[in-house]
Amino acid sequence: MAGSGGRLSSPQRALLRMVAIIAVVVEACQGAPGGARVAPEEDQLSVGFFPRNVIYGNVQLAEHVYVKMFANSPSLVCMDISLSQEEIIDPKYSWTGPDGRNLEGRGYANFTGSGELVLMGFQESMSGAYTCELSHRIIETSAQEEVDVTYTYRFMVYAYMEANHVYRVSVRFNVKGCELAANVQFVEELKKILENLISDLTCRVEGPSYNCYSLEVPHRGSPNELFITFQVNPFAPGWEDLCDRLPQDCEDATNLRAQQAKDRIEEFFRKQTYALKHEFQAVPTIHYVEGSFSVTPIDSCRPGFGRNIITHRSCSGCCVVCSPGTYSPNSSGSCRLCVGQRRVGYGATSCP
Repeated sequence: MAGSGGRLSSPQRALLRMVAIIAVVVEACQGAPGGARVAPEEDQLSVGFFPRNVIYGNVQLAEHVYVKMFANSPSLVCMDISLSQEEIIDPKYSWTGPDGRNLEGRGYANFTGSGELVLMGFQESMSGAYTCELSHRIIETSAQEEVDVTYTYRFMVYAYMEANHVYRVSVRFNVKGCELAANVQFVEELKKILENLISDLTCRVEGPSYNCYSLEVPHRGSPNELFITFQVNPFAPGWEDLCDRLPQDCEDATNLRAQQAKDRIEEFFRKQTYALKHEFQAVPTIHYVEGSFSVTPIDSCRPGFGRNIITHRSCSGCCVVCSPGTYSPNSSGSCRLCVGQRRVGYGATSCP
């Protein structure tokens, strides 16, 4: 056949494409050898996570890709799925990173196969737009002409993390009256005690907030009580240094520290009940209400990451790195806009 090895004429190309699609559908229905699932074409074209860990480009729009911190990215393929079914003459691939420079020779850029890129050990600073240009020749068999064509594919790649745990704690204390300045001082002192209790875990107490109410309690009269709430947060100053000393992502270690801090605080309040019953001859003016300790785990994002179900719909439950121009100073779970002309890069925890 004249011109074999190049892109075929339209009728022949359409026939081959139809055969390729039928083969993909049949294989998906029958199942791949060894029980592995081969994704049908519509899955391969979806945004975000791909069952085959391969993401094809799209000349019309950027593919959004989410890579877990310290993991390797899927294979980013420098062609669309339709073109991958065709024979290509003299293909040349050129990948550039978010800084606009060629990726050749960079240690974290691993090129596998024809025009495929895998980003190794992904970190938040590696997030951004990755662009590939594919150039090749087309031989028009009818006119015996060679034409050079170029396609550009863009991938928006974001680092993400699983949610960390923050604990919301609620406790109550009996007080003499609701308008006393002693109540404010007591809450401040309580925070200092609790933070000192968990400081070696690089955790902190956020808040607390409190309200005072006069209650009607059967057989107890009308006591005044402080309702105090605070959060146990594993991101006290120094948490970044602690994570840097770990060989990989510190999600598990962070959640463990938060749990240990929560357990210590729970034990502290349990001892308050024992002390009131066995160590005090007279009940203090301000004292813990037995059984009032309550704790609720809350999924949160570490500083520099946040959730955005509009921008990152295909990873709505993930903690995605904050994009340039935004920052997240705490575990609130959202990225904030920098005001004015201030600009920051990916994963910013402040807006100077």
